[in-house]
Amino acid sequence: MFNYLFGLFSNDMGMDLGTASVLVYVKDRNIVLREPSVVAMDKDTNQILAIGAEAKRMLGKTPANIIAVRPLRNGVIANFEATERMVRYFITKVHNRKSLLHPRLVIGVPSGITEVERRAVRESAEQAGAREVYLIEEPMAAAIGAGIPIQEPEGNMVVDIGGGTTEVAVISLGGMVVAKSLGVAGDEIDEAIVQYFRRKYNLLIGENMAEDVKIKIGSVFQLAEELTMEVKGRDQVTGLPRTIKVTSEEIRSAVSDPVKSIIEVIKNTLEETPAEIAADLVDRGIVLAGGGALLRGLPELLAQETELPITVADEPITCVARGTGMYMEELDNMKAAKKRKGIVR
Repeated sequence: MFNYLFGLFSNDMGMDLGTASVLVYVKDRNIVLREPSVVAMDKDTNQILAIGAEAKRMLGKTPANIIAVRPLRNGVIANFEATERMVRYFITKVHNRKSLLHPRLVIGVPSGITEVERRAVRESAEQAGAREVYLIEEPMAAAIGAGIPIQEPEGNMVVDIGGGTTEVAVISLGGMVVAKSLGVAGDEIDEAIVQYFRRKYNLLIGENMAEDVKIKIGSVFQLAEELTMEVKGRDQVTGLPRTIKVTSEEIRSAVSDPVKSIIEVIKNTLEETPAEIAADLVDRGIVLAGGGALLRGLPELLAQETELPITVADEPITCVARGTGMYMEELDNMKAAKKRKGIVR
């Protein structure tokens, strides 16, 4: 009864607690929040100064006593206190600051995290004010959010390329037959761009600039028309600000190593897939989700490497968040069905 009453007045939500960004889904309202997973704090007093988009703008631009940090690394909690404060902030923001209302929360987590890491995520959400916390593996949430019929007795493959991890899973009959989690994704691609400019041009650029380069001219497959962009940074030799012009062909070369790692884990997953399910994938192919799915030329490159049809999910960045929200709704449906059958009072 209490859960029912709480449910009437609280916004039960699904959360994609990602390394790069946090997305929150609320029933009947879809995605209501999308902010970077960044916390700015005073390192002398440990006081939180900013969270989300405001904190990300501070990355690389703070005075000595202020640090802007990402409390999650490779999809797991690296800074428990900062994560708790961040989750609390986003819950309160979604609830329009009505902090007395405690929501139920479904959180997407990497398939490869340990039990200790799962407990840390759960405790962080509970400390942040969640009434009940459920965890779902990110590739499963991505598949649900992408509209893949996961309950059918046929194989489906999803590749979710986020900020900190790449999640690869083959799904059949509502479960993951083969799943792999790789700590190489969007952040490592950004870092590869940073290192490229440092090696080739003696130019120091920040992670925000690297991400901007990736989004605007990044590619992994030859383009019909190569793109160019001006990049600003600090010259390592003179110490002065400097601007250079680069091409998408250069960036393609810069990100080749992390992209090869992602392709390798996809191939390894296919090699471990049972023959009957592998046969299904010949027709169904691979569905791409996550922000990395938007990297230019990735579908073409994967099609060439795997000889399978490649599909990019609708709104791939929000797939995991939508999947967590839909999973919450399915939990409610299952409880209602059990009540109708007299299983639950």
